[in-house]
Amino acid sequence: MTFDAMKPSALATLATGRTGSMFQRDYDASLPAIAARLRGARVLVIGGAGSIGGSVTRLLAGIEAAALHVMDSNENGLVELTRDLRAGQASPRAGELRFLPLDFTSTVVRRLINSEAPYDAVLNFAAVKHVRSEKDALSLLRMFDINVLGQLRLLEALARRHPETTYFSVSTDKAANPVNLMGASKRLMEHVMFSAAHRLRGGITSARFANVAFSDGSLLQGWQHRLSKRQPIAVPRDTRRYFVSLEEAGQLCLLAAFCQPHRSILVPRLTPDTDLHLLEDIAADFVRHTGSEPEWYEDEGLARAASEATAGRYPVLLTPLDTSGEKAFEEFAGEGEEALEAGFEALLRVPYRPLALPEPLDALVDEVARLLADPCRPTTKEQLIDLVRQVLPEFAHTASTRQLDDRV
Repeated sequence: MTFDAMKPSALATLATGRTGSMFQRDYDASLPAIAARLRGARVLVIGGAGSIGGSVTRLLAGIEAAALHVMDSNENGLVELTRDLRAGQASPRAGELRFLPLDFTSTVVRRLINSEAPYDAVLNFAAVKHVRSEKDALSLLRMFDINVLGQLRLLEALARRHPETTYFSVSTDKAANPVNLMGASKRLMEHVMFSAAHRLRGGITSARFANVAFSDGSLLQGWQHRLSKRQPIAVPRDTRRYFVSLEEAGQLCLLAAFCQPHRSILVPRLTPDTDLHLLEDIAADFVRHTGSEPEWYEDEGLARAASEATAGRYPVLLTPLDTSGEKAFEEFAGEGEEALEAGFEALLRVPYRPLALPEPLDALVDEVARLLADPCRPTTKEQLIDLVRQVLPEFAHTASTRQLDDRV
């Protein structure tokens, strides 16, 4: 069997250990209220062609909103989403369905917001989401531009047009006690979106959750690509992670966006004893589902040489967890935060804990804006890390001479 023959539900089960959505009962119970809230509403989904944004868009397409506009700078992904929705078993129920190949940080999007009728709800899934993107100052500037400044500019534009807009932007479990700059940028994003500086008065919420199994760009999806090219798959040794399926991610985000109070961060009710899964075990199950047995290697050269191995076996490279920004464990609530009951069986709510002083965040935003406006203005990765530490005293950056780009 090839990975092309594996159903998405079967792939998700490999990672989550669940045959269905852990949020299904919560979602089914809340769907009538979500549908009533969105009936006649105008909804904008940003980053809708990505894995999580696409899952949310497919759910929203089944709700009778007045308008559902889907934006993504990935033109090819947006085209595929359009075809998928148009060719699906059920026709989209939104009164007006539009697909916009736009970058949400561009001035064109601010023109869109000003020229269109106001949006009642905006859900944002656009982000630089890879830990590997902290490799140098230029990559970091782009990360901060999209994850932090882009959010602020968008919120300001929405507040000027329609201050009552409901806003949701997805965060990450890596924002809780961050050890990498991607997680730190998402924690900064939370501070930006929950602050009052942009004057958006509608309910603003977020969600942190685990790794999304086989989502775009994920380690597990990388295994699929490696298999299709007869290349060895790689997995970090002795590493356990939480996983949710794409279906679960979509449901969680809609519940967070429309069923939680202002300044709430929704998180899954997962526990280390039962829900942390060893990546080596998932890799072995993945290989077995393709009809082969894993053959373990610790040397990259030997693993690459074995890619055309004996029929029935496939090379799996074990690597140490020693690259920059890697976190030994996952958590959903950071220092000084508390996960509270949220009225759901499988979800908890983390109330936003504001900064003691807003000035360091303002200084970071101003400095990054100056760096982006002046391409001759020098900066280093270390200077950007120092800026982050002034805002996030809990930031314990895990540095290493090894980068993820150095790995198979």
